[in-house]
Amino acid sequence: MYFKHLAVALVATSMVAIPAERVEADAGDFIAGAIIGGIVGANAKKQRATTRSTKRRTTTKKRSTLPSTQEGKNIQSSLNYFGFDAGSVDGQLGRKTRDAVSQYQAYLGYPVTGKLSTFEQNLLISSYNRAQAGGYAVQQQVAANPDGTRGLLKAYRAEMAGQSAPTTAGNTTIVVAPQAPAAAAPAAPASALAGASTLAAAVAPAVPALPNFMGAGSQASLASHCNTVSLVTNTNGGFVTLAGMSDPDVALNEQFCLARTYAIAKSEELVGKIQGFTPDQVAAQCTAFGPAMKDHVAALSLKPRDAVTADVAAFIPTTGMAPAQLVGTARICLGVGYRTDNMDVAVGSALLLYTLGEGVYGELMGHHLAQGFGPAKRNDLALAWYEAGVTAVDSGAAAVFVPGQPERTELIRQAAARMNGAPVPAQPLVQPASGNALPTFSISE
Repeated sequence: MYFKHLAVALVATSMVAIPAERVEADAGDFIAGAIIGGIVGANAKKQRATTRSTKRRTTTKKRSTLPSTQEGKNIQSSLNYFGFDAGSVDGQLGRKTRDAVSQYQAYLGYPVTGKLSTFEQNLLISSYNRAQAGGYAVQQQVAANPDGTRGLLKAYRAEMAGQSAPTTAGNTTIVVAPQAPAAAAPAAPASALAGASTLAAAVAPAVPALPNFMGAGSQASLASHCNTVSLVTNTNGGFVTLAGMSDPDVALNEQFCLARTYAIAKSEELVGKIQGFTPDQVAAQCTAFGPAMKDHVAALSLKPRDAVTADVAAFIPTTGMAPAQLVGTARICLGVGYRTDNMDVAVGSALLLYTLGEGVYGELMGHHLAQGFGPAKRNDLALAWYEAGVTAVDSGAAAVFVPGQPERTELIRQAAARMNGAPVPAQPLVQPASGNALPTFSISE
């Protein structure tokens, strides 16, 4: 399981010393034990010991003079998977590996230099990881593509660019529209359509699938939604206040997008404290949250709050991660999920934080259920999550989002109640639970 591999990397890795302040501890607790494209690697001490041991060995092979790195192994493994022969996976980027890189570049139409640019390397290794984690669906995709595994590279690259990704079934090329286009996708190149009959739209399945009205939320772009909200806010002359609130949905949307902005900013701040990893490499690690938390995110629109929380609480021990490490990773990946419009990553991270005792993050699940980004829209279920978030602040928890807005908690409380047609509460909707509450795990300081 992909998530369990993260736990293995966590045990093997000690990235940075955990400073005294909690915000810095979050960065130190991030699971960054792998270069982009692989949940592998070892701690610096072990690497130094291996280097010393290697130096003591005597060998007549000239290639031993080349440095062997984990990054090199990731590159070689990825090249070999996609059919570009890099030879043995030894981490030493010699002539054979450079030849394989040249083939890879030529296949994708990049300048043939034998040396990977940052983008080319990220595309190569992240595509390899995605293919490895894709299971049977990837096998079917490979089988249907005349280029085999290499065809995945072009498909994944097209998705990254927000373009239509051509797939092939028999002699028919099917142009599959992207899930959440920000604008009309460019037409497929003529070369991709030569010799094949083309369908202008996605082909309907031969046997209609059963309808699913629950558990599958909107795939629209939250970033685009928040841009629209911002435009409305500016047009109206500023944010909705408690005294001037006439439409609770507008107020909640504004606070949703503010929370998203704060989560992204905090994530970027923490990423900056992680030594030796670029933001793109950190983002690649965070993609592991999506597959691991997808079912729990979908369950938000199917089950009440306590049932979802119980399921996540039962899941957490199976990760093999210490609570502090899981919290640190979730804080960073929350912002990454919002920045990349990956709702499984964003909502999954918020769910983990809430279940690990960070009650203020309950607000985010309320927003997602109220607006239908990630889980399906369920105003009735959203209310309990809003209640949990505002109750946490009422109980003394630090405000994570927009701490400088003094009336924010009351604004959310009253807007959530009015959204559901309930009378405006005069006090917190939910009193602190007594007994049988989920444990609150301490975080390393």
